[in-house]
Amino acid sequence: MTRLAFTLEVHPDMLDAHIERHSPVWPDMLAEIAAAGRRNYSIFLDRERATLFGYYEVDDDEAARAYLAASPVAARWEASMSEFFVALDGRADQAARTLTEVFNLNDQLTESPAS
Repeated sequence: MTRLAFTLEVHPDMLDAHIERHSPVWPDMLAEIAAAGRRNYSIFLDRERATLFGYYEVDDDEAARAYLAASPVAARWEASMSEFFVALDGRADQAARTLTEVFNLNDQLTESPAS
């Protein structure tokens, strides 16, 4: 299992509309995310910076990205969402800036102590 995080910048004047668009997400898009293998998926908003922070877990992110890239449902969803993002080259599900994990509590608690 791999944990992934990403950020996306939203046009500040479109934050409320972006939140509304996710309340709720289309049922067929939710099904596609699950079918792609993404789970424990959350998106958080830093309203001050107009930045989204997303997190999900997946067994094979390359396969999940490929699945979503080929999905007509995901293509429609991403096209409908494209107006919200600043300086994004491509679909958000394919082009979001990924973050490097530097700490995980569970991993460190389950590792052997390095005393």
